[in-house]
Amino acid sequence: MYLIVIAWLYVTLLMALAEAFSSQGSVLGAIITFVLYGLLPMGLVVYLMGTPLRRKAIRKSEELARQQAAAAQALADSGVQPDASGHAPSVSAKTAVPAVGKEDLRL
Repeated sequence: MYLIVIAWLYVTLLMALAEAFSSQGSVLGAIITFVLYGLLPMGLVVYLMGTPLRRKAIRKSEELARQQAAAAQALADSGVQPDASGHAPSVSAKTAVPAVGKEDLRL
């Protein structure tokens, strides 16, 4: 599909160059020729031909989200909680961060 798009853009580029270098043509006419005969139609073709791929990607992401939700629900239903005690995890005194506050600076 992209080979056809590249070939058509090449043809329209040559048409635009012929328009620009013609004795009766202009650069503005060349730009309009390239945009109206090349970029806009091929942009539309690429967009329309890419629709099935976008739908497939959307379905895949929805299925992945559905699987993740099912896995999370299965974990919640199993009763196994990673840390259900409600207590803070214990930290040794050497790795604990001291509290920050006002210090007594009396000498």
